[in-house]
Amino acid sequence: MTEYAKGLEGVIANESALSDVRGQEGSLSYLGYHIDDLVEHCSYEEVIYLLHRGKLPNAAELESFDKALRAERSLPQGVIDFLHSAPKDGNPMDVLRTGVSMLGLYDDRVAIGEPDMEKDAAIALSVVAKVPLIVAAFHRFRQGLDLPEIRRDLCEASHFLWLINGQMPTDRAVRTLDVALILHADHGMNASTFSARVTVATLSDMYSAITAAIGTLKGPLHGGANEGVIHMLQEIGGLDEVDAYIEGKLARKEKVMGIGHRVYKVLDPRAPHLRKLAVALTEELGEPKWIKMSERIAEIMKERKGLNANVDFYSATVYYSLGIPTDLFTPIFAIARTSGWTAQVLEQLRDNRLYRPLTLYTGPQEFLPVPPIEQR
Repeated sequence: MTEYAKGLEGVIANESALSDVRGQEGSLSYLGYHIDDLVEHCSYEEVIYLLHRGKLPNAAELESFDKALRAERSLPQGVIDFLHSAPKDGNPMDVLRTGVSMLGLYDDRVAIGEPDMEKDAAIALSVVAKVPLIVAAFHRFRQGLDLPEIRRDLCEASHFLWLINGQMPTDRAVRTLDVALILHADHGMNASTFSARVTVATLSDMYSAITAAIGTLKGPLHGGANEGVIHMLQEIGGLDEVDAYIEGKLARKEKVMGIGHRVYKVLDPRAPHLRKLAVALTEELGEPKWIKMSERIAEIMKERKGLNANVDFYSATVYYSLGIPTDLFTPIFAIARTSGWTAQVLEQLRDNRLYRPLTLYTGPQEFLPVPPIEQR
């Protein structure tokens, strides 16, 4: 019997070249490129290319890739009809999960069984392009608004902000979201990536894998954490109330959202980038309240518990400052992570093996007699 590891903690289940998460060092890289350098020198589109193609593009390759990605900005009429009919108060993650699943019904390239890597790569690109459209369309429709004209002259970050707001975003807003998308693109064998790889390892299809990943990301212990951060800040109310609120949380041994990380034992390498953006954005908007509250919470938790703020802690303030509704925080996480999920699925298919871990049985060891029903 192999050693039991609850939650598979510490168990190596596969090989991957896509992202390297070094928890003890507080380091993250994609295919050997450190996240700091990618944020400094690359766009989100370049990172999608890197994850899908295994290398950074040159100018000509990026232009061709951008054109192909933007050409996929359309939704089948059946999906649009569903987004119109979905409950206006529905959870956007539920709508996204269902919308992505529906996409598979309208894609005649989809097949189960032995993979066709060329077709799967094309489907992966299509999914990356369509997920933001589903999120934006539902957000507009639930307000009784039409979706603005889909454009092919805007980058991914700019286009999404255009779609949800119906007006052109500022350069700072575009840059801020672009960096957030880069930082969330991939992150090792996290729970949703594991779901995607387990699903496609059965030789199911890309849409099934991404649907499974979205369902996994929805949970508050994974992607839903950033929504919890802004709810916490709203509950606190103001900077003067932070200390008492956090002391109360600590006294009751309750979790403080956005603090600590399952993998990183030091500072989450993504957090400083989003903190910097949050500071700049709130200064530009003249509304520093949320970032000041966040900074005080982070300070207390570092002093009292030795824990650092993670990426969710500052992404919440960034998205809120961009005017994005709280219930779209996790869908934006999904938009970014779709580039990583699809890349992970393609990698899984290139050297596939079905995931089939064991379980530690804790039931009766001796067979029990089955009494007649009238004696039970």
